[in-house]
Amino acid sequence: MSFTTQQRQHWMSVLAHAPTDELLGLSETAVQEFGFEMIRAPEVGLTQVRARMGNTGDQFNLGDMTLTRCVVRSSLNTVGYGYIGGRNKAHARRAAELDALLQDAQMGEALMERVIRPIEALQRAARAEQQQQTDATRVDFFTLVRGED
Repeated sequence: MSFTTQQRQHWMSVLAHAPTDELLGLSETAVQEFGFEMIRAPEVGLTQVRARMGNTGDQFNLGDMTLTRCVVRSSLNTVGYGYIGGRNKAHARRAAELDALLQDAQMGEALMERVIRPIEALQRAARAEQQQQTDATRVDFFTLVRGED
């Protein structure tokens, strides 16, 4: 499987935002077949979160956020990275392992079907449910014009 930078960014985003239990459950059998060398063990740190005024204005420092990162090399000689918001070291490690395996031509498509696409479906369903709940509480405001003053 040949992949582009955008495809890799996509699967890394899916892995980072996946529910940990689902990620570990769907990928357990796939990663057991391979060995991984720990290049950078899962470690927790802080990162600066930046924002923009009104989503379009000047940037400012919003605050700090915990981040867990991990780097592994698979027995297929691919290097995988995992960056996860929060403190879940198991999640970061599994994301790194899957990133390494997804880069391999033989494993990539199988893992896309067994892990990435099911998690994407869960994420789409969660977003749709959130949108439905938000829409149920939407209030539309309008102003009537009563003529000229």
